[in-house]
Amino acid sequence: MRRKLRPPIPPRHGLDPARLKLPDGEWPTLLAHLVDRLPRVTPDRIEQMLREERIHGTDGPLAVDEPYAPGSFIWFHRDLPDEVPVPFAIRVVHRDEHLLVVDKPHFLATIPRGQHILETALVRLRRDLDLPHLSPAHRLDRVTAGLVMFVITPELRGKYQTLFRDRKVHKEYEAIAPYDPALDLPRTVRSRIIKERGVLAAQEVPGEPNAETYVELAGHHDGLGHYRLVPSTGRTHQLRVHLSGLGIPILGDDFYPELREKPLGDFTKPLQLLARVLAFDDPLTGTPRRFTSGLRLAARDGLDAWAAPPA
Repeated sequence: MRRKLRPPIPPRHGLDPARLKLPDGEWPTLLAHLVDRLPRVTPDRIEQMLREERIHGTDGPLAVDEPYAPGSFIWFHRDLPDEVPVPFAIRVVHRDEHLLVVDKPHFLATIPRGQHILETALVRLRRDLDLPHLSPAHRLDRVTAGLVMFVITPELRGKYQTLFRDRKVHKEYEAIAPYDPALDLPRTVRSRIIKERGVLAAQEVPGEPNAETYVELAGHHDGLGHYRLVPSTGRTHQLRVHLSGLGIPILGDDFYPELREKPLGDFTKPLQLLARVLAFDDPLTGTPRRFTSGLRLAARDGLDAWAAPPA
């Protein structure tokens, strides 16, 4: 088994450094290679990082005139984007030796990606709980609130991730959407959903179904329905696409049925979708485990509560 290289520089803000392997090729210096390889970073910025000893090899910081060495590895911390702080806390639902289960608020991404780095559940939890090796067992959309499970013990991450991959985790969601008395519920919705790279919204297309959701009406009030959703599959935006396809798009959905732009700093009218339950047999002990969210959807008691800005 090949030994995994350890980064020569420590995490920053709960984030591990980026690692690059230098490919075969002819560049006079490391700087020349990085200018070609990182077109989104200006040459001056790359040179400055080298002068500030922010780019490291296995034996330490690398100089501005460092010769190019194909096959070697380098590490560095990327510059962070400007982020709007997400003004909602993460609530710990369960913590033991190996697992951490939390209630993620609306508008907070699960893991670093794109414009969301420090303002993500993973980075916040690594920093605030002093768990530098914490890793997600699965993901939850940034705009969806509710349960997310993380693995504390690195060598066990695969066992818990496999539960989600093999659909051995029972998941239940709650949603608030328009109430349609003519809609025949409960029912199981099956369709084919595709999500193209670079396209924000997923879509239903003809073909063999690859997405399945059980939809049940739990109650209704003032034209709004409270729905229980149990997905058997995990396609991108599956629940949002299926309810929109039924003619009852989830309140606060800026993607379905029509795409609407919303500034990243606008924390009003959150998507009324909550990951309510996670249940599974623990892969280490075989013991049944069930976790329930302590959050409550803002619109559950009526439209006025949903329309008001969050406290």
